[in-house]
Amino acid sequence: MVHSMTAFARVEKAGVQGTLSWELRSVNSRYLEPHLRLPESFRDLEGAVREALRQELSRGKLECTLRFTEESTGKPLQVDRERAAQLVAAAETVAGLIKNPAALNPLEVLAWPGVLVADAADPQALNAEALALFHQGLKELKAGREREGTELARLINERLTSIEGDVVILRELVPQMLATQRQKVLDRFTDMKADLDPQRLEQEMVMLAQKSDVAEELDRLSTHIIEVRRVLKSGGAAGRRLDFLMQELNREANTLGSKAFDPRSTQAAVNLKVLIEQMREQVQNIE
Repeated sequence: MVHSMTAFARVEKAGVQGTLSWELRSVNSRYLEPHLRLPESFRDLEGAVREALRQELSRGKLECTLRFTEESTGKPLQVDRERAAQLVAAAETVAGLIKNPAALNPLEVLAWPGVLVADAADPQALNAEALALFHQGLKELKAGREREGTELARLINERLTSIEGDVVILRELVPQMLATQRQKVLDRFTDMKADLDPQRLEQEMVMLAQKSDVAEELDRLSTHIIEVRRVLKSGGAAGRRLDFLMQELNREANTLGSKAFDPRSTQAAVNLKVLIEQMREQVQNIE
């Protein structure tokens, strides 16, 4: 089963210390390109997150964003006595320079930044929770990539079936188109009232048949179609292999177009190129 490189996952967990949430976004890329956005207190997670991505994914540009909202409700407040003492001492020094200074208000001391603190969160426990939550989000992201990959494979198989139909029609049409072309040559000679040299006519028809022989191209198209189906069924990191096969299919369609000698074969070559281009666009999203 093939996987898409496009997916989104969001996971959240509320705990005693606060709420953790991860957002994982993935889009197509030639390589694995992780971009992490972590709060400063969670920077220690970067190595483990990158390793997890490397183990689970092979391609894709990923944005992984972690957010943490600390829970302060119900936590006991603590006073930083050392900082409060420093603040009071500084206030008394300034008061000594002022005549009739106002009394120092304790609430003003508490309002000073850093004097009143809450219980600090346990960083190790938080990191462990955040990493576990990340693995959950990564699992959901992979499931999304798998679902979209299944849909991409279905769309590609539909177009492969259409190409197979065009190949069958072309195989049946080639003898008819050659017969039509032969008759055109005969009619042209008749209109010119020229004496027909059977040997010369036969040479012309042999050259025409050689120039318009597309059996090899049709065989290679059929072979590539079989290989694309095999790769889609095998799954794994198939994107680069499929992209190469799209190039090969396109090369055969171009050759068919260059050998076209009948409006029907020209139209068939155009249809093939359209179908192949549609598949190529889908393949760009496959891991």
